[in-house]
Amino acid sequence: MEGHSPTVTDATVQAGDGPAPVQADIRSHAIQHDQGITAVPEREPSPGRRITPRPTFLENLANTRESQFMFDRQNSSELDRYFHGPRDLDKHSKWPIFLRMHGSVLPKMILPLGFVAAWSTLITLISRFVHNLGINNILLTVTGFVVGLALSFRSSTAYERWADGRKYWSLLIQTSRNLARTIWINTAEREGELGKEDLLGKLTAMNLILAFAVALKHKLRFEPDIAYDDLAGLVGYLDTFAKDAHDRDRLQPQKKTLWKSTGEYLGVSFAESNPRKLVKRSKKPLGHLPLEILNHLSAYVDRCIANETLTVSLHQAQAINGLASLNEVVTGTERVLDTPLPTAYSISIAQIAWIYVMALPFQLYSSLTWVTIPGSIVAAYIILGLATIGSEIENPFGQDVNDLPLDTYCRQIALELDIITATPPPNVKEFTVRDENLVLYPLSMDGYNEWKTRSIDDIRAALRTKVVANSPAAMGSDDSTVIGSVRSKQSV
Repeated sequence: MEGHSPTVTDATVQAGDGPAPVQADIRSHAIQHDQGITAVPEREPSPGRRITPRPTFLENLANTRESQFMFDRQNSSELDRYFHGPRDLDKHSKWPIFLRMHGSVLPKMILPLGFVAAWSTLITLISRFVHNLGINNILLTVTGFVVGLALSFRSSTAYERWADGRKYWSLLIQTSRNLARTIWINTAEREGELGKEDLLGKLTAMNLILAFAVALKHKLRFEPDIAYDDLAGLVGYLDTFAKDAHDRDRLQPQKKTLWKSTGEYLGVSFAESNPRKLVKRSKKPLGHLPLEILNHLSAYVDRCIANETLTVSLHQAQAINGLASLNEVVTGTERVLDTPLPTAYSISIAQIAWIYVMALPFQLYSSLTWVTIPGSIVAAYIILGLATIGSEIENPFGQDVNDLPLDTYCRQIALELDIITATPPPNVKEFTVRDENLVLYPLSMDGYNEWKTRSIDDIRAALRTKVVANSPAAMGSDDSTVIGSVRSKQSV
């Protein structure tokens, strides 16, 4: 969280040597107070405590939420941060929306528009100096209607998939909040050493809730490993297929050439890589990490029920239903990811759009002559731009600017879990009896203890007066007069 700056003292691994042995807990923690930050000294390993080597995927861990979810992106170029995600929702642009390039498909339209400009120029020159190739523009009306239907279908289906992806991630955030509250507030902590185990078990479960969201994000982006900065520290201790299949070389993609990077920015299909290439390169079973995390969460809930720290049947049902909702999120997002628009539709819509654009100069020349060239470019930008937008948002879980900001959602869950776990479960007897608890605010500024000395009839009479004071007829009266009348009435 912000305000915390834990110092990472992981042992440095020398080249050619295995991971250096490290202490089981060597991170220093910072406790923020009103007047500063006090560092808690590192604990010395107790005699006899076993020292184990740190796995290779735990060598470099994030030490802040910003670095955990790659919002700093220090190794990225300005061009990459501008045209690629994850999108930072906190940034604000004052440019008029029609002049913004961040999120625009214009870079991907440069080559198609250049081709249309060359094509319309060729047709115009031939028609002007060789032979008139102009035809009746009645085709604009006939074929334009078909193109409009095709683009409308393409845009609506793509946006529907984008909206479904957002709905499932909203359900994930909602379920994470409910499940975290059930675990932290409604699960009891026993006395003594058992209570310490219960507290650490709660924290483990909270980390698993966050790990589920992060693991789902990576799975939807076809990133099958666990050694990512935002995931390794959360699930590195679990026995999972992804852990067994860990391959450090797979985490270090080959450096892109200038031609490949330029081709990706311009939307050249030959420059695009297969998004599933990392999955296909794996030589071991990758398993299903989000599902495996759910198995561990389910085991934790069963343990809480067995040791009678989660005894209320309603809370037990809430926890189990929360796990079922998380499983629904996995299934729904996989449905969105794995069922794009059928290929026949995609090919046909692309062909219809290009046929219409290629035929435009023939239909426009008789009426526009030299204006045919800019007219064709403008029409092509409108038609091909809508088709390109539909193609880009069809998969809402990728790294494009217009895709869903999954890193932001995961960071939101992480910060909210930090807020929940920052304080012990609230004690009702403690916070209700405070003098600052203005139980009849804004009618009366007296606190809980002041009203506790009065009778039930006085409290109910004040509640009735509160309704009268808030009526439209009393809205123009002086608040101090209303409060004073209540106090005088109670003193009689």
